[in-house]
Amino acid sequence: MQPNSFGTLFHVTTFGESHGPAVGTVIDGVPPNLPLDMDDIQAELDRRRPGRSAMTSPRQERDRVEVLSGLFEGRTTGMPLCLLIRNEDARPGAYEAIKSQYRPGHADYTVERKYGIRDWRGGGRLSGRETAARVAAGAVAKQLLARQGLVVGAAVANIGSAGADLDPWRRAFEEDPPAAAALVEASPVRCPDEKASRIMEQIVLDAKNDQDSIGGIVEARAVGVPVGLGDPVFGKLDALLAWAMMSIGAVKGVEIGDGFALAALRGSSANDPIGPQGLMTNRCGGTLGGISTGSTLVVRLAVKPTPSIAKPQRTIDDQGRVGEIRVTGRHDPCLCPRVVPVAEAMAAMVLIDAQLRKDRASEQI
Repeated sequence: MQPNSFGTLFHVTTFGESHGPAVGTVIDGVPPNLPLDMDDIQAELDRRRPGRSAMTSPRQERDRVEVLSGLFEGRTTGMPLCLLIRNEDARPGAYEAIKSQYRPGHADYTVERKYGIRDWRGGGRLSGRETAARVAAGAVAKQLLARQGLVVGAAVANIGSAGADLDPWRRAFEEDPPAAAALVEASPVRCPDEKASRIMEQIVLDAKNDQDSIGGIVEARAVGVPVGLGDPVFGKLDALLAWAMMSIGAVKGVEIGDGFALAALRGSSANDPIGPQGLMTNRCGGTLGGISTGSTLVVRLAVKPTPSIAKPQRTIDDQGRVGEIRVTGRHDPCLCPRVVPVAEAMAAMVLIDAQLRKDRASEQI
């Protein structure tokens, strides 16, 4: 396993630090001679970028994507596709006063203990800024999947104690994914339930005003998934999805389908009946035995509160001295709205990699 790479045939490597010159991705395995819509990739990056509302970090980044290799006259060449996103509004000075202290909830402590060195400028490689590169790679994966009629989408289901009724969005996503996506994007917190969205927005603002943060739950779905993606045992589709989602820095829990709710049921209630057209319900979330069933893929992510907060917290410094820390700078009071496009990107990367592996296996039969 390469810690900065993901995927087998659609192999994605990300690079760059939060306050360095740029972040980016190299994608190896993009099929050749396919048209690539750069405006669509930019649109995905725009969804993730900060500074768009009071719900996000005020950091101002244009996140303009540049192609360094792998594209010629608008078509993929089959060579590594390198996408670069320059950092234009980095302010490392905001971290100068606390550079020797470990921020609670961050990887400062573990990274320094493991490597003996860390980039204290906003977390460096471990900053949420790295996810811009994932979204760029995921946008490429989405375009490849769309050619096969497979669409990925996500929405915020909960923020704090406020939960949404996602059933109308789920039905819309099955019938008209672009319309369902519009419902999500119309909300400042990316929740398609208008009433719940207003409540969530206030919860986020209350946490922000209290120099604190709040977590929540994001639900990702994929329609048009064919039967047969994923492999038994260690190559299970749901295992790869869980790996992908848990690799997002703020995610602390993942469930597929009804997930933990299945633990309270008997098998007669938990099992999905099977008819001539396939599964009649979808409690399993679109996979059985690690292989896609043809039903909608359903993944939910538990997103922790943003650890960088101005409220005083107890910590130690790199000499072991106990003290208090206040993290200033620019941070999201709730990560959930910006996790939505990241979750979509990771799901798309898993699915296109699984599809390419399935295609290769078919060629070898």
